[in-house]
Amino acid sequence: MTLSIHLPQSVEQALNSYCASHAISQGEAIEQALTQFLSAQEPPPNPYELGQAGFGADETHVGDIARNSKQLLRQKFRGESAG
Repeated sequence: MTLSIHLPQSVEQALNSYCASHAISQGEAIEQALTQFLSAQEPPPNPYELGQAGFGADETHVGDIARNSKQLLRQKFRGESAG
């Protein structure tokens, strides 16, 4: 895609300096900057998404964990198998 934009002189000078020091074209520099800017705009993952990989990772319990939580905790602290 071709895009034409007007840059303030100070921004254009900074872009030229950056491109010269990094040996890249203006197009490459602008593409990198936009990619970084747009990826930062994505919302961060919510708590569920962050923990999703760990849900159910401990597959040692069967049955209703909520109803048997006291028993399961006792077994865990005593080092017993939850079977």
